[in-house]
Amino acid sequence: MTVSATQLQAGEAADRMDGLRAPRLSTDFLNRYSEALMLIEMAESDDSVIEDLQSWRNLCYRGHFEISALRCAGEALVAYDRLDPARRKSFEEVCRSMARLVATVTALLVEKPRPAELPTIIEVASEALRRLITRSTQFINANGTIDIATFDDASLQGEIDALLAR
Repeated sequence: MTVSATQLQAGEAADRMDGLRAPRLSTDFLNRYSEALMLIEMAESDDSVIEDLQSWRNLCYRGHFEISALRCAGEALVAYDRLDPARRKSFEEVCRSMARLVATVTALLVEKPRPAELPTIIEVASEALRRLITRSTQFINANGTIDIATFDDASLQGEIDALLAR
């Protein structure tokens, strides 16, 4: 079995948490971004999903769990409140980047006529969103004990900036 350095770091960080069973963050929140990713990838060939993509709404982590019926919602909020403020801010910045990416691609999908470079935009945006979801998953799985900003990928940010500039 192979364990990546990130998985090892996340596991070690989680092991250092205070108490026997510290409240845990939940990756359930990221399902909303995964759903948007799936819709973006389908939208190029299936216009029927564009309406679903247009109705997609961003919610912050706190907002998601405040309205969630999941049993873990309360624990997820307690864990979120216990995060180091700088790490919480970095996580929220990543989430805002994901939401901007979804909004930008959605706006381009509804343009008539569609931009000629739309397939490339969808490909770049999908990969960027996938990477941001992965970074967020690592952060949540480590219960916020790793700095999400250390996973900064300059080329990824360049791709996002270029996409948003269109």
